[in-house]
Amino acid sequence: MATEDRFRRPAEHEQLLNDLTSKDGPFRAMVDALMFAAALGRRKDRRENFDKQGEPIRLALMEGRQYGDVLIDMIAAAEITDDPKILADERQNERIRIFEEYANGGLNIIRGEINSSGSRDLVLIVGNLVMDALAAPREEDDVSALLQAADLQWSL
Repeated sequence: MATEDRFRRPAEHEQLLNDLTSKDGPFRAMVDALMFAAALGRRKDRRENFDKQGEPIRLALMEGRQYGDVLIDMIAAAEITDDPKILADERQNERIRIFEEYANGGLNIIRGEINSSGSRDLVLIVGNLVMDALAAPREEDDVSALLQAADLQWSL
């Protein structure tokens, strides 16, 4: 199977992605918004498939971000814990699919926060989501476990 050089973004969230990356939004680029959404989706266990896609984003843009390609690999490794071969080159498409589905789940979470709060201040909403994640770590926090296993410290 040929390796994809692009990843999909859900068409139903095109306007939300545009808002998140507008001049008043919390992110500079769509790839940054999708990276946050994927991490949020993973954190909240919201992996959601989608069929309708917007214009794909070049994978090179993700790889050009600090830790972008690592994020894709870490999310896949945290999802498929019993198969280290998920990180093999020939399974890149599978890792990308996992990333896309968690990003979709994360965008649904952000959309839900907008709807429930009634606020359109996306910087505040994203900030609150980050603060919630930092204030209430999960019992089984995959990232903390990885950092602890590698004897790394997390500092703010």
